[in-house]
Amino acid sequence: MKLNAVKWGGALLLILCLMAGSAWAAWEWQANACGQQIAEQKAAHQTALTDVANANSVLILAEQNKRFALEQWLAASEKAHYRALTDEKTKQARLRDRLATADLRLSVLLDTTATNDRDGMQATTGPGGVVHGSRRAQLDRAHAQRIIGITSDGDRGLIALQACQSYLEGQSRFHPK
Repeated sequence: MKLNAVKWGGALLLILCLMAGSAWAAWEWQANACGQQIAEQKAAHQTALTDVANANSVLILAEQNKRFALEQWLAASEKAHYRALTDEKTKQARLRDRLATADLRLSVLLDTTATNDRDGMQATTGPGGVVHGSRRAQLDRAHAQRIIGITSDGDRGLIALQACQSYLEGQSRFHPK
């Protein structure tokens, strides 16, 4: 009977060892299968991240190119505005100098339709013609220079307005709605 108990004990031990071995093998197989799934998921995730990064890089490069083009356009626009403003200032300075040296005189047409006891008729006509209203009066140099200063301010304002309009046109070209 002792022999039977040893036989059964050895068989039981063998069964337990086989069960433990199969459990360990199942555990290893499942860990290997899960490891492969995790590795595949990691690879897919890395591919998705790479695709997103590449798409983002393309967008960044496109925006950088737009910015560079806008900066170039703004520099050219600013240069043109500065040149126009400088040219206008030079022209106005020359005009003021010519007025100051009496090289140039400003004059205005006089209203000759005012009546002077002649029933609305002009007293005289200009020399060499019969055109009424050809009488002119020269302005004082100081008044002429003030008028040139006012027109100079107006010209600078118009140049600034043109620069603003050009800027807005450029903005609409680089940032369409």
